[in-house]
Amino acid sequence: MRFLADMGVSQRVVEWLRTNGHDAVHLRDEGLHRLPNGEIFHKAEREERIVLTFDLDFGEILAACAGEIVSVVLFRLRNTRTEFVIRRLEDVLDGSSEALVEGAIVVVEDGRYRVRKLPPGI
Repeated sequence: MRFLADMGVSQRVVEWLRTNGHDAVHLRDEGLHRLPNGEIFHKAEREERIVLTFDLDFGEILAACAGEIVSVVLFRLRNTRTEFVIRRLEDVLDGSSEALVEGAIVVVEDGRYRVRKLPPGI
C-alpha cells in the first residue's frame, strides 16, 4: 500500500511502514511541511496514497471533494506515543486494508476504529 504521512505523524511510523513492505513518504521527506491540507489531499489523490493524519480537517475535505476518492486514516488518540500509534495502525491494516484500497476513512481511537467507505452513503 502507498501512504502519505501528515506532519503530526512521527517519522518512525513511516519507517515502520517501509520496513513492512509499504511505499510510505512523509511530507517532511519532500520538504512539504507547510503544504496546506487541501494540497496534501490532492497530492495523495495524484499519487494514489492513503493519508495518515491527526488533523480533523481531512474529514471535512473529504466531504467537500465529491467524486475524489482518497483514503484517510484519521488518528483520534489520547495516547499519541509512536509505539501505540504503530500498534493501532497495525490493527487497522490487519482488519481494513481492503477498504483502504477501495476508498475509506478510518477513524482510529484508543480502543477501536471505525471504517466509512467512500464515497459517503455506500
